[in-house]
Amino acid sequence: MTYRETLAHPVVARLSLIQLISYFGTWFSQVAIFSMIVSFGADEITIALTAAMAMLPAVILAPIIGIVIDRIDFKKLMLTLLLIEITATIGFIFINSLTYIWILMLFIFIRSSAASMLFSAEMALFPKLLKGKMLKNTNEIHSIIWSFTYAAGMAVGGIVTYTLGFDTAFMIDIILYSIAILLLMGLQLTLEKTLHLASNWQMFKEGFVYLKSHQKLIHLILLHAAIGLTSFDALITLLADLRYKEFIAVPLAIGLMNATRALGLMAGPFFIGKFISKENLHWFFIFQGSAILLWSWVEYNFYLALFALFVTGFFITTLWSYTYLVIQEETEKYYMGRVISYNDMFFMLSNVITALFIGYAAKEGLSLASITTVLGTGFFFFALYYLWFKRNYL
Repeated sequence: MTYRETLAHPVVARLSLIQLISYFGTWFSQVAIFSMIVSFGADEITIALTAAMAMLPAVILAPIIGIVIDRIDFKKLMLTLLLIEITATIGFIFINSLTYIWILMLFIFIRSSAASMLFSAEMALFPKLLKGKMLKNTNEIHSIIWSFTYAAGMAVGGIVTYTLGFDTAFMIDIILYSIAILLLMGLQLTLEKTLHLASNWQMFKEGFVYLKSHQKLIHLILLHAAIGLTSFDALITLLADLRYKEFIAVPLAIGLMNATRALGLMAGPFFIGKFISKENLHWFFIFQGSAILLWSWVEYNFYLALFALFVTGFFITTLWSYTYLVIQEETEKYYMGRVISYNDMFFMLSNVITALFIGYAAKEGLSLASITTVLGTGFFFFALYYLWFKRNYL
């Protein structure tokens, strides 16, 4: 089954288009946020905390997100979440100095809470509608859309932020979210609703007990969380600010670096997606770690670093989508929303730890190349972890 045949499914096609527009808007304004706080004179810790704030909601709110997803109609939930994202983005416009950095972080937390819930809701919905190759392709399409919008959003966002300013970028973002809402109105979704008679507290306990009793799922969730080591937002911002700003403007550097990495994210599945399997997954962890080590060796040169970032991104999408697929296939439909939210919690926790490690390590004087090396080495550990998992559970 090809990607084109998968997109012939009306729900997959409509949600993919909504994802394309809303994700583009998110990454478009991401450049504006980080460029704005750099222009205000933010230090390494503030940059790291700002990056972490976008990931915290999935960690803190995971139990609530899972229950909400399992209880509320998908379309109504999606509409509410998109409206919340618009409201939070409007708030960005009123931030004009580091005096209001905590308010900015609050708005980021609110918008990311809505985005996290929306993402988890979509990933819990697809296994209820699709199976096998269709589900695998949908996961990969989702990853490719994320990667494309990351590339295009960061690149265009960097140019718009540099030429027109932060507020214009935020206004364009608001317009894009509004278009996504209009598309959502035309979504025709027929889905047998799962009846949950238990209270919210009982549902929370059920989900926790289910996950605790399925050790295989816990290990798969931890393996998926390894991808959080590629949370490079803070590292890329620091490189742009501390190493490349004499050569290129910070917004353009952030945009180009993230866009180049995202091109690798987008290209990877077309070339290597069909080769990944449970038998060779450990090799993909090794390839990912090796790519990050390559980046650490050439960070001193902007153009060589761009090439290495492309290579770094080449394996991420395939690793992310395949480990997510295995988790979906191992989970019963009744618990899907809660398990998916717990999975996203561990994944985002890994992202948060990575972002904070980058910020605090840089603050303590560890070189950016050394920080990058530590992140790459982590993937060799997870390759060994998967070999142990395969021997004991597959």
